[in-house]
Amino acid sequence: MKTMIQVLPNGVRHIPGHLDHAAQEALVEDIREIVQAAPLYSPVMPRTGKEMSVRMTNCGPLGWVTDKERGYRYQPTHPVTGEPWPPIPDALLRLWQEVAGYPPPPEACLVNFYTDAAKMGLHQDRDELDLAAPVLSVSLGDDCLFRVGQTSRDGQTKSFRLRSGDLVVLGGEGRLAFHGVDRIYPATSTLLKNGGRINLTLRRVTRPA
Repeated sequence: MKTMIQVLPNGVRHIPGHLDHAAQEALVEDIREIVQAAPLYSPVMPRTGKEMSVRMTNCGPLGWVTDKERGYRYQPTHPVTGEPWPPIPDALLRLWQEVAGYPPPPEACLVNFYTDAAKMGLHQDRDELDLAAPVLSVSLGDDCLFRVGQTSRDGQTKSFRLRSGDLVVLGGEGRLAFHGVDRIYPATSTLLKNGGRINLTLRRVTRPA
């Protein structure tokens, strides 16, 4: 059963419990196939080369990557294997059509895996050419404390708990809102056999023709 959409002050939508348990399990199976074709790896920050606390991979025509030498960018191949990214699962394409409110399909799906100790500092999703398209985030596994702010780093922030099956949409006024993950709540979900949290972030990268 779907719950009411919560509209946050800066235009960010939180859609709690949108995916039921069966849909979550099916997505986890899709992600396992993606990881077999495009293994998780540890990205590093530009300039400093410091490892991020999450492991990541991608699916779709383009994938978001970062390294010390070339920084944040999108590219069509896995930075370790050199192979093209696997396609975005049909279930995620349907989800985009259902909730994004933007007809052109996503071109990238970033897969982030959080252990109990992982977190993500406040940041903007601004490496895309098409900022008219929203960003759609899907939570699977353990709960996290999600924080979202304004379009300036020093703006007021709001924190709320994301649970497995929740969606967050950053669009319109909230498209460039700073956001991050402050902490993971261990053992709050049994979806993933060994615990942890998976976050899927769907993005349109190029402007439609």
